[in-house]
Amino acid sequence: MATTTKIRPRALVRACGGPRYAVALAVDALGTGLLRPFLLLYGVLVLRLSAPVTGIAMTVGIVAGLACMPAVGRWLDRGARSTVVAVSMLVRVLGVALLLATPAGHVWPFATAALFLGIGNQAWPAAHAAVVATVSHGRERDAALAAGRALRNAGLGVGALIATVCLTGGATALRALAAVTGLACLAAAALAWSVHLRAHPAAAPGDGTDHGPAPRMRALLAANVVYVFCLNVPEIALPLILVTQLHASPVWSAAVFVTNTVLVVTLQVPVTVLMSRFARRTVLVLAGVVLTASYLGFLAATALGPGWGAPAVAAVSVVCTLGEIVYAGSATALVTHLAPAHALGRTLARFELSSGLGLAVSPTVITALAPHGPAALWGSLAAATLLSASAVAAGKDRGTRLGDCGEEHTTAAARRQYARATPG
Repeated sequence: MATTTKIRPRALVRACGGPRYAVALAVDALGTGLLRPFLLLYGVLVLRLSAPVTGIAMTVGIVAGLACMPAVGRWLDRGARSTVVAVSMLVRVLGVALLLATPAGHVWPFATAALFLGIGNQAWPAAHAAVVATVSHGRERDAALAAGRALRNAGLGVGALIATVCLTGGATALRALAAVTGLACLAAAALAWSVHLRAHPAAAPGDGTDHGPAPRMRALLAANVVYVFCLNVPEIALPLILVTQLHASPVWSAAVFVTNTVLVVTLQVPVTVLMSRFARRTVLVLAGVVLTASYLGFLAATALGPGWGAPAVAAVSVVCTLGEIVYAGSATALVTHLAPAHALGRTLARFELSSGLGLAVSPTVITALAPHGPAALWGSLAAATLLSASAVAAGKDRGTRLGDCGEEHTTAAARRQYARATPG
């Protein structure tokens, strides 16, 4: 069992890509938070589109954006790093500009804007993980990935809070928020571009084996589609249950969302470091068990009915958030570790594709199961998550402790060889 040591803030910032890159992440998250949660409202209030049409256009844009991931993976495997991050931000700038130029009542320009926003949002996580994997390794890398997620959640939360306050201004305020989002993404892209991080592409094995993401990744990626449902539980499943089945005040839904955000921001790094004493695969299995227990807890809480049901659901949501934190701290770390050096980008792209697929279908699955009662919803989620955790546990791989430092191309000498301060 590996031991854990405290990671100093300065080392953590360096492992995340450096001060300028960290600022870029914060600016991008803050700007994205201003518009991303309110894109549906923009379509309805500003462009005068119906809610169903707006929702369909957003879904089509997001799903179509997933199609760019193979190209992103190949670009990363050719050595690009900070450039891909910057381009993912610039694509969102293009989406915002198109959004501002869309006349009222026109759905196709809005759908195209949603497509560009979706491409940027889908490409960023894989590109960011590749940056972190290039400049750090082992437990430090895992903590840096966790810190990036915490920083992004904090920025999104603050941006959404500012936007909520500004929404009293109606359509004019939404247009202003969109414009500020575009400027923030542009500034973040410039900062990310200035890092000039590029990796030397690793050569593929010459024996004809392992020319792509390893077969052992397939079960992990399939399981991730189910795991990622936990990210939509506080935003979709719990508000739906609290309002329609328990007839609780919307305040409970807001409290659950705020609590989830605060816990992720404050606990993501400490929990990830704490879990570094265990194998990554073991931690990911543990996440599945915790999430399964939380789903069963929601089933028991909803059985209490109106009155005690809402506070019980809110209490169980803390357990669900802890499962989410453990999952987020181990999944990307495990995928990054298992990826062959020459296929790091393609593996991360496939992982993001599986996450995007899970996030895309989860609202449909949740809303389809909910009318059939709590047992159908929470029982199905619990069974699927436990089955996914079992699939992850069945996988075999070498040296997957979060704290392991004997990984491929992760020594200080290797990092100097693969990562150079040259244009990406």
